[in-house]
Amino acid sequence: MVRLNRIYTKTGDDGSTGLARGPRRRKHDLRVDAYGTVDETNAVIGVVRLSAVPAELDAILARIQNDLFDLGADLATPQDDGQPESEGASLRITAGQVSRLEEDIDRLNADLPALRSFVLPGGAPAAAHLHVARTVCRRAERLVVALADTPGEIVSGQAMMYLNRLSDFLFVAARHINHAGPGDVLWVPGQNR
Repeated sequence: MVRLNRIYTKTGDDGSTGLARGPRRRKHDLRVDAYGTVDETNAVIGVVRLSAVPAELDAILARIQNDLFDLGADLATPQDDGQPESEGASLRITAGQVSRLEEDIDRLNADLPALRSFVLPGGAPAAAHLHVARTVCRRAERLVVALADTPGEIVSGQAMMYLNRLSDFLFVAARHINHAGPGDVLWVPGQNR
């Protein structure tokens, strides 16, 4: 599937990069920025996994990291407008991947107390890193939505849903970590006036 013999090819020295099917785009292109930010989200989740996280959560995060590579491939392989894709022609995020995130959110959220204020990033180190991952994920989502709103660009609805659910999952996962440890850090409106 993927074979990397040489890490540097010099083909990007002119400020362009190749999409999955070969067309070149500028490195600041919105599509490249979107899948690059998905990759950044993946890297932050890798940092989270270096923290003390329960085995069940670590397994979910490992699956998510793999899904994020699927999402990057989805975004790096634009669909052709009006051209139906043959089955398996391109790697796309599926409804099943979105559903699994929803199931994970529901399972982790089941024992958490209801919120009566916004949560500030903090608490346990793993929770703080999960909040960083959440904010990077939200940025990726904004870029993907902007890409979808760009004339001539097509983005799968499942890709947008996956990022939306993932940011929700990362929020709930941070709360789950803090619930087992120091507790959430809650916003107190106007506390420092």
